[in-house]
Amino acid sequence: MEAILSAVIPVVIIGVICGAVLVIASKLMAVKEDERFPKIRECLPGANCGACGFAGCDGYAKALCENPDTATNLCVPGADAVSKKLSEIMGVEFEDVIEQVAVVHCSDDCSKTEDKVQYVGIQTCKAAKMMYGGKGSCVYGCLGMGDCANACPKGAIEVVNGVAKVDPAECIGCGICTKTCPNHLISLVADVRKVVVTCSNKDKGAVTRKVCSNGCIGCKKCEKVCPNGAITVVNNVAVIDYDKCTDCGTCAENCTTGCIRVTDLSGKHRMVEKD
Repeated sequence: MEAILSAVIPVVIIGVICGAVLVIASKLMAVKEDERFPKIRECLPGANCGACGFAGCDGYAKALCENPDTATNLCVPGADAVSKKLSEIMGVEFEDVIEQVAVVHCSDDCSKTEDKVQYVGIQTCKAAKMMYGGKGSCVYGCLGMGDCANACPKGAIEVVNGVAKVDPAECIGCGICTKTCPNHLISLVADVRKVVVTCSNKDKGAVTRKVCSNGCIGCKKCEKVCPNGAITVVNNVAVIDYDKCTDCGTCAENCTTGCIRVTDLSGKHRMVEKD
């Protein structure tokens, strides 16, 4: 028994000493958390989408605490409501958030084009893209497997007649879908914008015409009629400079194939009264 005790007692003593050292070290070396951090984190929606430019909501909250120059209006999904709460916590003036909405740059439905192959593989856009660019004749078009819809945290996207459709009233502008689409068909635009180009085909007009009757043929008619020089044809597809666009709709009225549309992207449900 004495032999056992002589072996156990030193181990116990060493354990107690080590435990005491660790407790003291944890107190002396503890990093104090900014008391504003949990309040800020509670305000943020938790989408962790990175739209703010930081590594998720924790990263944004940490930046607000550590850098006084960090803006309080960077959370697009949270919109004005979150910006207002953050400004109150930080004790700064409220800054308006430019709410954004996802737009799919592929128009109508699959009746405007044809499949070139019958795809029977894994039912994801990413997988279909690896098989000759997808089943559709237009390799730039929507693959229709719904990767964006599955990734959307708010269920704001659904595939209708083979093409992804975004419900502006439900979209929070997190941008997760833009990173998910393998064809990079989805982009974010300010929810006050109304004119969008619903095509991403970069082939020459004659080639585009063969694969989709609604595709942009790069005729530059829209470019010529725009009174503000807000639209130009780049790589055979029309591109809108929203800093110049006044939403007059002239380009949409004169679009040869109808791929430029005037649509309501307003997200009125995300607005709050500003003091």
